[in-house]
Amino acid sequence: MAKLSAKEIIDSLKEMTLLEIKEVVDLMKEEFGVDPSAVAVAAAPAAGAVEEGPSSVNVVLASAGANKIAVIKLVRDITGLGLKEAKDVADNGGVVKEKVAKEEAEALKAQFEEAGATVELQ
Repeated sequence: MAKLSAKEIIDSLKEMTLLEIKEVVDLMKEEFGVDPSAVAVAAAPAAGAVEEGPSSVNVVLASAGANKIAVIKLVRDITGLGLKEAKDVADNGGVVKEKVAKEEAEALKAQFEEAGATVELQ
């Protein structure tokens, strides 16, 4: 089997749907016993340590509130996720968007709060 370069792997990931990428991540967890998302999260603080202050933040959905349908639609619009994935984020909370400028994060937070959701900026 020919060895693929990192660029070839990334190019092939660009052509996949989010569900297909999730399957790849799950297979990596099984095969290597490592969660690739945990490695990316662990590497991020080291890269951010070079900066003087946090210039970007994560938008985290804490609670969808009473108007969950509006929040699901907003999650889909912002992330491009499918209906099921957006519903999972609305039900369970989690990161909606990572490493966004503070101004954009504040705008997203305002949109979510207008829809009745509780959002944290981390």
